[in-house]
Amino acid sequence: MALVGDAQMAEPPGTASGVMTEQGGVLVRKDGSASRDGWLLAGVALAALASALLLLWIVGDWALAAGFGAGVIALAGLGWFSRQLWPSTPGRMVEQDWSMVHAAADGGGLAVAITDRTGRLVCANPLHEDWFGGPAAPPALGLSDVQTAQLAAAGKAAWRDGRGRATGLIRGMMSIDAEVTRGGRNEDHLIWKFSTAATANLIEDARALVIGQTGRGLGDAGIMIVLVDGGGRLMAANHAFAVRAGGQSAAQLAGSDFVAQLERDTDGVIRFAGGAARQLPLRLLQVPVDPDNPGGAMMIILLDEAEGGGAAPVGSQIEALLTVLPLGLALADRDGRFLFLNDAFCRAVRLPTGSRPIYPGDLVVREDKGPVADAVRRLANGQPVTSDIAIRLRDQPEEPVALTIAGLRSMGDAAVLLSLKDNSEESKLKRQIAQASKMQAIGQLAGGVAHDFNNILTGILGHCDLMLMRHTPGESDYDDIQQIRSNANRAAALTRQLLAFSRQQTLRPQILQLPDTVSEVSNLLKRLLGETVTLDVKHGRNLGAVRADPGQLEQVIVNLVVNARDAMPRGGTVTIQTFAVTKADVRNMGSDIMPVTDYSALTVSDTGTGIPPELITKIFEPFFTTKDVGKGTGLGLSTVYGIVKQSGGFIFADSEAGKGTRFSIYLPVHGVEPQAAIAAKPVEAATETWGSGIILLVEDEDMVRTVAERALTRNGYTVVTATNGEEGLEILEERQDFDMIVSDVVMPIMDGPAMVKQARERLPDIPVLFMSGYAEEQLRKSIDVANVSFLPKPFSVQQLSQAVRDTLPPRDEAGD
Repeated sequence: MALVGDAQMAEPPGTASGVMTEQGGVLVRKDGSASRDGWLLAGVALAALASALLLLWIVGDWALAAGFGAGVIALAGLGWFSRQLWPSTPGRMVEQDWSMVHAAADGGGLAVAITDRTGRLVCANPLHEDWFGGPAAPPALGLSDVQTAQLAAAGKAAWRDGRGRATGLIRGMMSIDAEVTRGGRNEDHLIWKFSTAATANLIEDARALVIGQTGRGLGDAGIMIVLVDGGGRLMAANHAFAVRAGGQSAAQLAGSDFVAQLERDTDGVIRFAGGAARQLPLRLLQVPVDPDNPGGAMMIILLDEAEGGGAAPVGSQIEALLTVLPLGLALADRDGRFLFLNDAFCRAVRLPTGSRPIYPGDLVVREDKGPVADAVRRLANGQPVTSDIAIRLRDQPEEPVALTIAGLRSMGDAAVLLSLKDNSEESKLKRQIAQASKMQAIGQLAGGVAHDFNNILTGILGHCDLMLMRHTPGESDYDDIQQIRSNANRAAALTRQLLAFSRQQTLRPQILQLPDTVSEVSNLLKRLLGETVTLDVKHGRNLGAVRADPGQLEQVIVNLVVNARDAMPRGGTVTIQTFAVTKADVRNMGSDIMPVTDYSALTVSDTGTGIPPELITKIFEPFFTTKDVGKGTGLGLSTVYGIVKQSGGFIFADSEAGKGTRFSIYLPVHGVEPQAAIAAKPVEAATETWGSGIILLVEDEDMVRTVAERALTRNGYTVVTATNGEEGLEILEERQDFDMIVSDVVMPIMDGPAMVKQARERLPDIPVLFMSGYAEEQLRKSIDVANVSFLPKPFSVQQLSQAVRDTLPPRDEAGD
């Protein structure tokens, strides 16, 4: 408690010598200067007496010794008397500067303490003792370490700048602010004033009320509440207001103009701006946050009310709720007439702006009008149950949708609730998935067919080559064999298209620039387009290099340009444009399938008839064509699609009926590495096919095996054949003098890679040449065998001999 009435008290630890006394209700430290002066005079007297006795012992003269002692005492008395007449400055401040102390202590509701330059407590008022449990010297007030440091920093600031401040100090249940001022006649004291902080910030309390549990509870009851500053800007809003104000989150609304969220019609009725036509009027209640500041922050409560005033009926409240829900919802009466449609329902049925149907049957095709009307009447007059019915909307009859109808009770005129989900995006996604699945299945089928067909074509081409070796030009059989060979090559091109569609063809990728590829094929394109079609080529700048097969990329451009020509029977313009696409451009495109990276793009556009919307999703399907019978195979665009996808790119088609079509191809920019650049260089074919050595030939197709054996034997090689991998291993167990293995990849019982792995356990350095009708890229991913070569089917006798010679290391002629 306060030390009022105590004449004297012991000092707390760390205080100066002296006593604390109560003077005028203020604890004051009294200096002990009087007692110190008495002790000083006694000491001087004793010293004078001792000096006189010492002098008497030395000289033996009583008079001289007495005179000396009396002189010393006289001088000490004169000094004490002058001290009493002219006291020092500190003594004067302690005894006389009470005006400063009273001025500091008289502040109502303030706990005041004064400390000197050494940090000792000089005086404190009783409120200081009540708050801090005694006359403690700041900053040691029993606070936390952090708050003590904060208070000490305020004291240092006061010594330096004359004033310091510390806020938010917690003492028990109190929140305290401290203000420190340097004072005194010599500015050598600190005056500490402690006051209780405001119990809570009114605006923060209001914000917590709006966005906290209270605001959520009001929102659940259909009451909207916002906090608006003096300038009319939204500071906080509960969820109910945020949803009604356009479906934004409360955080997005912060800082926006509150008045801009509302509008007033000609009758003075306030509603939300841009809302549904049947939204309810609003009644606003304003509550100032600080009654003493009417122009400051304000809480505004918004209530729905009926058109004629007063509280909104239950049905109107239901309509207000349905308005903000994202589902397509509508209300109908017992006769099946619409009472209310929310915005989501209007979007789902693609209702034109300003149009309002009378009955649900007005929205569906003629065949579905009767079932919808019967379901509405049955549920409106029966039990409150739910029924689902599949319907086709009048404006989109190709896509059936589910309409949910539920009976209502105690909702006034509303007897039926209709729910219709806008599933256009879901339907689009389903179509895309179905299309992808169908393309994958057809691709697998096409790849299998092409592989088997390649084996047949390999036998046909090989036998043709062997027969041509026995005939000379001019003979009748020679021309027939050439015709067979030509037809076989055409069939091989067809299988390459199938493999390109299924992304299983063998590519020979190189590092190249799109403008260079377009330039190389431009002369051919001009001849293909004819006289009535103009070719316009435009190249952008800073295109990155791409990795693709130049021959296949040229085929892509030729196919697209030929299609563009066929779409312009009366002439027009085909435009080929190349340009760079940055990562930022990809982000702006908003594509869900293209990774965010740099691309080099190529577009082929025409001014032709365009592609109808119902066909645009089918153009990449194999065997789909809009050309007349006999004028197209339907493999052109599917081949283009396969080549682009196998090259790691993307292709998109945009078309508008009567205005033309544009195909856009995006190929990822390739970072050229030394290894990649070297691997991409084409290998020059050897002109000499003759060789020597012993070759193990493993092939399950009799026709291919026979052709390969005869071709290699005719070129000087010794060939030992096997029909599968197991038979090949049995041969290797009997003899290990083979110089090379030529094997098919896919074979029954044991495939080629499995056989080669075991063969290399005995012959680790033996060269291997794989033959297959599948793509080399696909096979290398599945073949875990190093240092192998690859020969795609179908191949000619010349190609087989050259591949063997290139794979087989040259023999040392000196050792032959």
